[in-house]
Amino acid sequence: MIKLTRIAAVLAFGFAAAGAAAQNSPEVAIKKALEPRLGEGVKIDSVTKTPYAGLYEVRIAGDIFYTDAKGDYMFLGRVVNTKTFEDYTRARIDEINKIRFADLPLDSALKMVKGNGKRVIAVFEDPNCGYCKRFRQTLNEMDNVTVYTFMYNILSEDSVTKSRNIWCSSDRAKAWDDWMIRNRQPEAAPANCSTPHEKVFALGQKLRVTGTPTIFFTDGTRIPGAVDAKALEAKLASIK
Repeated sequence: MIKLTRIAAVLAFGFAAAGAAAQNSPEVAIKKALEPRLGEGVKIDSVTKTPYAGLYEVRIAGDIFYTDAKGDYMFLGRVVNTKTFEDYTRARIDEINKIRFADLPLDSALKMVKGNGKRVIAVFEDPNCGYCKRFRQTLNEMDNVTVYTFMYNILSEDSVTKSRNIWCSSDRAKAWDDWMIRNRQPEAAPANCSTPHEKVFALGQKLRVTGTPTIFFTDGTRIPGAVDAKALEAKLASIK
């Protein structure tokens, strides 16, 4: 009984020491020092020591920056390996922003299939987004792709109206392309037609989609912005 009591005391001391060490770690100290300086309501998700230059990675939502061991300085930019030119920062941002593609509610998206449709992407677009229209031209020139389009209405109230008219069309994918590529207005939606606008908006907020277009791939990664055909083909080819 005495031996068991001693073991329990040793374990309790060990756990207490580990807890105290965690509380006194540089990561915790950095978070305590930085968070009040970043503005009201800003929350740091994590602080992690990096393997390079004594820097610490500070993550806030889907973004990262770097700081020193005391949190006195902020480093805004990218860490690049000068031997391989690998962008460590870009790779890290891609990692923390990954999603589960299979969890996307594809029934709330427009579906377009070209060719065999084997290559699959999902894209968040606003009907009043000029860059989205440019990207739609790129997609129009591609083959063997399936595109799920979430109409993410963030630019104006008119975006909601246009998306509703398109969603309530008899051929949604065609109505979307008619508007985005050929500038043909869709017919007004009937009064009793409901849309997934609120669901898609909530989804975009949850996934931290801050601009359109934002493209998601089946490996969970994303590309913000209207990439050209060459870049898109290269990305699709890299997905196993």
